[in-house]
Amino acid sequence: MHSNKIALVCCAVLLVVSSGCPGTATGGVALRPDGSPGPEKCPQKALEAMSYLRLLVGDAARVELDVNQADARPITLYDGPIESMVDDELGLLESPTRLYGRVWTSGPQVVIRYYKAHPPRGPEVPICAVARLAKGQLRKRPESKPGTAILEFSSAGVYIVNEFR
Repeated sequence: MHSNKIALVCCAVLLVVSSGCPGTATGGVALRPDGSPGPEKCPQKALEAMSYLRLLVGDAARVELDVNQADARPITLYDGPIESMVDDELGLLESPTRLYGRVWTSGPQVVIRYYKAHPPRGPEVPICAVARLAKGQLRKRPESKPGTAILEFSSAGVYIVNEFR
């Protein structure tokens, strides 16, 4: 009986903690008319964690967008959650830190926002980062179907931000 109470309390704590993470649920971000995500503030806990990790706005590294399609060409991304992998050092986060976030494919180019980082030797921490490539290279290929985005490259840059715009 005692272990059932502990399990129940743990589940309740997990539910409260996970519900406080904006952007992790599909309804957490307002969408623009083209279906791309609107502005979103970076949570205070993420700003604090990024400070401890020496992550400054504009810091960047190379990232494999989808760990399941690393080094493939082209790749297909789907609306919803994504797991990416940092290939370089990003502040105190070393390769192969995993980044967890969300993909939106409805607009003219893919939008990827990251909300959590899981370093190889450490706990998961909240962050705010976005995937970017110059010259419109996160643009979907014309044959992309609704809810998906076919991209030419499997990697991009990941940039630390203090809010999502």
